[in-house]
Amino acid sequence: MALFRVLVSDPISEKGVEALASAPEIQVDVNTGLKPEELLKIIGDYHGLVVRSQTKVTAEVFAAAKNLKAIGRAGVGVDNIDRQAATDHGVVVMNTPSGNTISTAEHAFTLMLSLARNIPQAHASMIAGKWDRKSFEGCEMYGKRLAILGMGRIGTEFAKRAQAFGMHVIAYDPFFTAARAQALKVELAETVDQALAGADVVTLHIPLNDDTKHIINASRLALMNKGALVINCARGGLVDEAAAKASLDSGHLAGIALDVYEVEPPPADFPLFSAKKTVFTPHLGASTAEAQENVGIEVAHQVRDFLVTGEIRNAVNMPNLDAKTIAEVGKYMDLASALGKLAAKIGPGQADAIRVSFAGPVAEMDTELITRSVLTGYLSSARNEAQVNLINSPAVAKAFGLVVQKSSVAIETPYTELIEVDVIKGSDEIVVAGTFLGTQPRIVHIAGHNVETNVSGQFLFVENDDRPGMVGTVGTLLGAASVNIANMALSRTADRSRAVTVIEVDSEPPVSLLETLRNTPGILRVLVMAF
Repeated sequence: MALFRVLVSDPISEKGVEALASAPEIQVDVNTGLKPEELLKIIGDYHGLVVRSQTKVTAEVFAAAKNLKAIGRAGVGVDNIDRQAATDHGVVVMNTPSGNTISTAEHAFTLMLSLARNIPQAHASMIAGKWDRKSFEGCEMYGKRLAILGMGRIGTEFAKRAQAFGMHVIAYDPFFTAARAQALKVELAETVDQALAGADVVTLHIPLNDDTKHIINASRLALMNKGALVINCARGGLVDEAAAKASLDSGHLAGIALDVYEVEPPPADFPLFSAKKTVFTPHLGASTAEAQENVGIEVAHQVRDFLVTGEIRNAVNMPNLDAKTIAEVGKYMDLASALGKLAAKIGPGQADAIRVSFAGPVAEMDTELITRSVLTGYLSSARNEAQVNLINSPAVAKAFGLVVQKSSVAIETPYTELIEVDVIKGSDEIVVAGTFLGTQPRIVHIAGHNVETNVSGQFLFVENDDRPGMVGTVGTLLGAASVNIANMALSRTADRSRAVTVIEVDSEPPVSLLETLRNTPGILRVLVMAF
């Protein structure tokens, strides 16, 4: 007799349904096209739910889903699922990030070739009854300099295909290490600008967040060679579409191919539609029969295995933890995550290794979850990817060649217990550390400076010359910008050459304030952090 009922509310492949039904413990019901009120009426009977993008799994659905344990999303994006509500109700949400890897990589590569050889324009000319060989002269990809921004699964597959075409590949990703680059036989760029300088072709395979929005803008388009091509099959908003149109009109950028757009679908008066050398497709990166079948099978296996054996793969929210584990290490996890985020902000980019060390009573515990909390904070802070979490953060780190070390050896410290995080790149290393003062978690060390600050809230990290008046200058500028100071921690180097101020503020500092601070004489570095 079936122990679990699973509802498939959006279409997936038949093989996916068969994979679910292959477990005798599971009863599968395929009921697609449900209206929201219809889903609310029946969801309480189900332990598992499989969706694509059509079904909206809202907080109201979770409130009605008294027996729900797992949701499987056949695809990558989970915007149609209220992840916070899922976590609050103890429901694990899993997606299928690898199912469409080949499909998207091939589509991006096809766009590149179509753009280089004017395939759509030549086809339209032929259909119009013309035989125009002179107007559609293209360019070879052999020997061209290709910049890949984002070396995850899709970027890596694109690189392999480009190498087969004889292209010179230079790659940038904040967690792409020298060892990984050497293994893939690509050139490593340490910055976006370094990757783009002198590029003939640029392809994007990165998430969209505050740091990457319009990562391809007017100034970066100017870094590319005259006649360069740009391909975006990742996320709309990575390319400043107005800047791309201006570069095309000026003749600097030769062509652009887009599968994603800032507004989808793009309006009829989309400016780039009037540009000559362009290729556009309607978000088709994952639209192959193979990809659709792959994600259907993958999500079915994940939901089945979780319900039957408890195994979790590709979770995008916090996992369920048993009461004993929460009681033992739960209080350390917020501190560990904050230390990871802080280390990502102030540490060297493209680090080779991250080491987490423990002293005192915490060193006697099973510190695996604490280490994963550090790693999750570190990776999510820089990449801002929802799917980086306690479950998959070690795999993400491994994919980017980041070595994770854990140590419980004694650390010389004045504190009863301490968690210390070292981020290492060659001979460059930064250290942050935290402890508990009473029952309150505190960050107590930042890159050579002993400080004491909270682990939640908005913070400014200001490094400056150690001279009279600097604290007052910073405080005056914050006051002029109507940014209230909630707490402040000060520290300086032993030789009194530099000082650090960690300022907890009540609101997010405006960009204009950050620019003013960075342009103030004596201020060496300004960072914004949110824990």
